[in-house]
This record gives sequence, C-alpha cells and structure tokens, in this order.
Amino acid sequence: VLAGYPVGPNDEEYVLVNNKCQCVTVTSKFVPSKENPDEEVLERNIRILVPLKARENISDPLSPLRTTFVYRLSELCKNCDPIEIELGGAIHQAQQGNCEEPQTCYTYDRNECYSSPVPLLYHGEVRQVPAALTPASCFAE
Repeated sequence: VLAGYPVGPNDEEYVLVNNKCQCVTVTSKFVPSKENPDEEVLERNIRILVPLKARENISDPLSPLRTTFVYRLSELCKNCDPIEIELGGAIHQAQQGNCEEPQTCYTYDRNECYSSPVPLLYHGEVRQVPAALTPASCFAE
C-alpha cells in the first residue's frame, strides 16, 4: 500500500513516488472504466526522464557517459523513513525493506551537495579545489 499526496488542490491525481535522484514520478488517479463508464478504475502513470549526457559518476565531469539506466519499481516505492509500530505492547522502530544501500543517482538530487575538484592557479601553483556543483544544497543561506 502506497500513501500519496495530491498534485494540486482540486486535483484527484495522487503522487505516489517523486524520486528526483532517478528522475521518476509515479502518480495514480481514478478514471471512468472503458468497459463500464459507471465504474471507476485506478490508473497509474509512470513518468521517467532520462537525462541526456549523464555521467557514470555525476560528480566527475570527465567520467564516461552513462548508457544504462535501471529502474526497479519496488526500490522506487520503498519508504526508508523509520516508523513506530506497536508489537506485543511495546513500541518498536521499523523500516520498509533494505535501506542500507545507497541508490544510484542519474542526475543531481537538489537536496544533496555534490562537488568536483577543479584546478585553481594560486600564487603560480595549480591546486585542486572542490567546487560545488549544486551550490544551493552545499551552502547554508
């Protein structure tokens, strides 16, 4: 069972997954059935954006272009936020699925800080200095 939130205030379409890291949005809404217009059926829409010129290592502009993109709906839909459940009269923290492995990012997740070393000439010496690729996420306001 997936919990969702409405796309707009008067919209009956619900967002089930909005994964900015892998550029996937999954929505659902009830629509009239083609077989029986008096009945509604649940329609799911999966929107996948494949980023052009994505790098194998997004923090390294010199890494080779990514040619393979893998999407597993079960992984996109898992919720790694811990929840409290009651078992045998005691409260326990629980997580859905295996959330230890970091997901592969196909583009910049605007909530994460990405940096890449760039050469900087300083007093006649070239130094590698980290430059923020997503400045809004790397620096506090």
